[in-house]
Amino acid sequence: MSRVVVIGAGFGGIAAALRARAKGHSVTVIDRAPRLGGRAQVYERDGFRHDAGPTVLTAPFLFDELFALFGKSTADYVKIVPLPLWYRFRFHDGDTFDYGGGIEQTLAEIARIHPPDVDGYRALLEQSRRIYEVGFTQLGDVPFHRLSFMLQQVPHLVQLGAWRTVWQMVAHYVQHEKIRQAFSIQPLLVGGNPFDTTSIYALIHFLERAHGVHFAMGGTGALVDGLGRLMLEEGIELRLGTTVTAIEVDGDRARAVHTADGTRLALDYLISNADPVHLYEQLLPRTVSKLSARLKARHCEQSMGLFVLYFGAARQYPEVAHHTIWMGPRYRALLDDIFHRKVLAEDFSIYLHRPTATDPSFAPAGCDSFYALVPVPNLSADIDWAVEGPRLRDRIVAALGSTILPDLAATIRADFFVTPEDFAERYLSPLGAGFSIAPHFRQSAWFRFHNRGEGPRNLYLVGAGTHPGAGLPGVLCSAKVVDRLLPEALGGRMRAALPAVV
Repeated sequence: MSRVVVIGAGFGGIAAALRARAKGHSVTVIDRAPRLGGRAQVYERDGFRHDAGPTVLTAPFLFDELFALFGKSTADYVKIVPLPLWYRFRFHDGDTFDYGGGIEQTLAEIARIHPPDVDGYRALLEQSRRIYEVGFTQLGDVPFHRLSFMLQQVPHLVQLGAWRTVWQMVAHYVQHEKIRQAFSIQPLLVGGNPFDTTSIYALIHFLERAHGVHFAMGGTGALVDGLGRLMLEEGIELRLGTTVTAIEVDGDRARAVHTADGTRLALDYLISNADPVHLYEQLLPRTVSKLSARLKARHCEQSMGLFVLYFGAARQYPEVAHHTIWMGPRYRALLDDIFHRKVLAEDFSIYLHRPTATDPSFAPAGCDSFYALVPVPNLSADIDWAVEGPRLRDRIVAALGSTILPDLAATIRADFFVTPEDFAERYLSPLGAGFSIAPHFRQSAWFRFHNRGEGPRNLYLVGAGTHPGAGLPGVLCSAKVVDRLLPEALGGRMRAALPAVV
């Protein structure tokens, strides 16, 4: 039986491992974190629980596919529930915009703010649907390692207006500044600036409309635990708390990985869920990487960094939604500070996660659990986080305490934060980026790191830095791309494979 080694146990690595196992391979997964999930770790402090990573679940059918590979049901491993309200936008002037649920609810909210934008939103949604049908349904799980295939897509990209940014597309259809902000913010969920990100990523809007926004009871960590249970049941070996330090290459094939504890693991196929820049610059010998990979690694632009404040509250805030987008006084200028000027501004916007709105088990009785995520410059900026981290923590507490979490300074409990420096150390993320490389057009599809390795013939890549991109649907689809590329094990597969692409 051929052996597949997977470096990294994020969602991309987990999905790739399960798909490789379903094709009959022996599979070993290695990750430096103490538990599965990559950035989807779980923190517990004084009875408060926090998901460390992704908290918004869209396209849950992609998880269903993984369990179905082995004739099993997601519901037997984790309970995933739809949220009736997807996001509440809270603007600087105190106005709110509730987004989610049925289309009529969304239209009513738009009409309350700016009635002329109702028809514009319908047109925006239709354009997002067209992009979704091409970018996600047709191409989301198809490899882009051949330039000829990319060139075949140019007419589609031109027709869909891929040269426009997400902001330009949204602004073409709706006029009110608040509605433009609400419907252009999706690229930030995958590490992109709406004013730079290609409008192909506007498919996220229809993805949410088509499949809803969900939550795993017990948190994303419970979903990871369910997938881990499935992996163990199917005979996948897990080596956690173990760091891969080098990949051994002989000729045109990877032969083994070496770990920090001195172990050598021989392999037939290698799947990397490590950041591609780290893979090509730190793990592979430079002489075996193609020039294309070396150029991308050297010149790619990383996504922004993240500052995340985790905290409990010794009271409940029942009026606060599960997902709140707390908008600061500036939008474009703030994003320019983060992505271009690389400065830490005094103002900010916040994604506030309150899981206790849906699952009270995240906090002791009568309490709430939160995390406040603030986009910040990555480590290419000259920011001393030992100094600025505590200052930003205090500014966030003051801002939330004066608006949607009154008396927070008095009720906050067990708080701690992570900065881009933590992302760099814990996850070996270059420049401490939150979402690997940024989703510009020049870093998308064929221009992104290829799922078929640009080096050893038996190397494959999954994860946020590869096609189709970051976010849970993106990394799960990257594993579907590798499924098309990875040969089946000798002796037969365990289930029907996706159509192969060579």
